[in-house]
This record gives sequence, structure tokens and C-alpha cells, in this order.
Amino acid sequence: MNIVPDSPGDVPPQATGNLRIRSLESLVPPARLAAVLPLDAAATRTIVSGRQAVERVLGGEDHRLMAVVGPCSIHDPEAARDYAHRLRELADELADRVLVVMRFYFEKPRKTVGWKGLINDPHLDDSFDVASGLRLARGLLIEIARLGLATATEFLEPITPQYIADTIVLGAIGARTTESPTHRQMASGLSMPVGFKNSTDGSLQAAVDAMQSARAPHSFLGIDNEGGTCVVSTTGNPWGVLMLRGGRSGSNYAPEFLHEARTRLEAASLPARVIVDCSHANSGKDHRRQSIVWRDVLAQRAAGDRSIVGMMLESNLLPGSQPASADRGRLAYGVSITDGCIGWDETAVLLREAHAALGAVV
Repeated sequence: MNIVPDSPGDVPPQATGNLRIRSLESLVPPARLAAVLPLDAAATRTIVSGRQAVERVLGGEDHRLMAVVGPCSIHDPEAARDYAHRLRELADELADRVLVVMRFYFEKPRKTVGWKGLINDPHLDDSFDVASGLRLARGLLIEIARLGLATATEFLEPITPQYIADTIVLGAIGARTTESPTHRQMASGLSMPVGFKNSTDGSLQAAVDAMQSARAPHSFLGIDNEGGTCVVSTTGNPWGVLMLRGGRSGSNYAPEFLHEARTRLEAASLPARVIVDCSHANSGKDHRRQSIVWRDVLAQRAAGDRSIVGMMLESNLLPGSQPASADRGRLAYGVSITDGCIGWDETAVLLREAHAALGAVV
């Protein structure tokens, strides 16, 4: 039977696009947000000098250990400011041996569903007020840069960098997106060094491949500073680093895994330098075990393994985690609403231990 209509006039008018789209909302262009929240001289100095310092660490010119520490995710601006002020003082104290960068994550990849981070849902109520989230995130990042504290974040949505990338010292591509061509292309155009985490199954090769891809020029669809669709052409980003976070098969911070990482990087003609994430699968997703990983990796570095250029801790003002709630009155101050974190007191102890252990080798 012929099911094709005899003529176009036999086809009833019917929409064929956006059938599952509930709404479309325009956002302020990146240039307009930057005009409202511009970088001043103090913030710019922090960002430029911070990127240069990270590049020197990755290049082997600066022998300090990079410590990327901070909340799993930022949900309370006041607690984030409190943490940043404390970390700024400690960073000054340890600066001769430890380069401190604050973890300032606004976007959260979810395995299934859940809170997607401050940019996507700043009110924690599924209202997805992204316009307010972008403004809040940029304002906080500039405020922290004015303090003189460098920040690191994971870039999840490919549009987000146009709004906040000029404020970031160290970027990251996460375990769930390190195999994504979109994110590799995006990283090739980012203005700061970028860490690539091994994939969730523990594969190192995916991150090594991502580093190679991001070093090359790319052209892809994106948005310009005025918010218009455009073709983005990049020069490639030479400042990539492998981040080890473990995987479904277990942790990957022991010496044999560090040896494998160096071997794979050298085979790919990449610098044999890594950052070890003391959280996630390396700690068995138990924040209380981060200190075990930290001290083990620190001992390897102190024993002479210079391929270890940095470590990461998920840390907040108070330890543990709590369920997210739109009623902020029900949330304990300074406690994570995503992954469990160690508290500030333990963080300070671990950072000072690193400073003491590196005294003879930095």
C-alpha cells in the first residue's frame, strides 16, 4: 500500500521540531555580563600571575607542589567567601613550597539526576534560573580573585566558558566528559591550563588522548561574546595535565599506577606530570579516607617522584555532606550538599604536613 501522500496538500499542518522542549529562554550575552561585572586590576593580576605559576609548575620550572582544595561544589556564597578568606591566609603561609588553588566548582555532572550546580540552579529549587546563576558565579569568582586567591573549576557546559573563563586559573575536564570531542575541542581554546581526569572506568588512555587532542587546533560551533552562534577556531592548548581520580576498578595513586601514567604520557610525547585527586574513587568515595591518599602520595613526592606536580582535596568548612534543600534554613552552614568533604581543620593540617614534608626537597 502506498502511504506517501499524492501531493503536499494532503499533509496536514503539524509541527516537527521542538516537540519535547518546554521553553526557550534567552540569556544575557557574555560581553554584557562582563561589562556589568568587569575584572579590575587586582583580580586581573591574580589570574595572570596564577596561570603563569601553574604553567611553571607543569613545565617543571617551579618545584612547588600544587594543592587544589575546596568544596565539592559551591552552593552557599557566604560559606564560599568564608572558606576563601581562610584559605588565602594559609596559602600565604605555605607559598614557598605549596601553590594553593581553591577548588570553585559551579557545574556538577550527574550520573542520573540531581542538583546540577550553582550556575544551573542557584536557588536549589529546580527553577533553573541560569541567568542569576551565571551572574552569581562570575561575581564570586571576581571577588575571590581580588583577594589574591587563584581558582579552579570544571567546565561542563560548552557555553559556560564564555561567561567565566577569564576569571579561572586552572580548568578541568571531568571523568564523564574526557572522552567527549566537544570538551576536547573546548579545552583547545581555553586560556588557562586544563586538567583531564581519567574516565570513570579508570582508563588513563582516554585522558591521554584528550590531552593530545586539546593541544591541536580545532574549529567548532559555539557562541561569540555577543551571544551569537559562530564558528570557533582555536590555536590549541599546550598546558594539559593528567588527573588521576581512580575508577570502577579501584584507586590509581599507588606507585605502579604512577609508573603506568608516566609511561603512557611519554609514549604520547606528553610531559610526564600528574595531579592526584585524593577524592572520588581514589578514596572509595569516603571523604574520611582522603587523608590516607594525601599522605601516601605526599610520601611518594617527598621520596623524589617529581611527576607528581599536584594533589586535590574536596574540603569544606565542616566535614561530611547533607541533602540539598530549597529551604536554606534547613542547611547546616559550611557542609557540602554533594560529595562528602573533609573539614577546614583537617584541611589545614594536611596542607601544613605537605609544607613540612617538602622542606628538604622543594
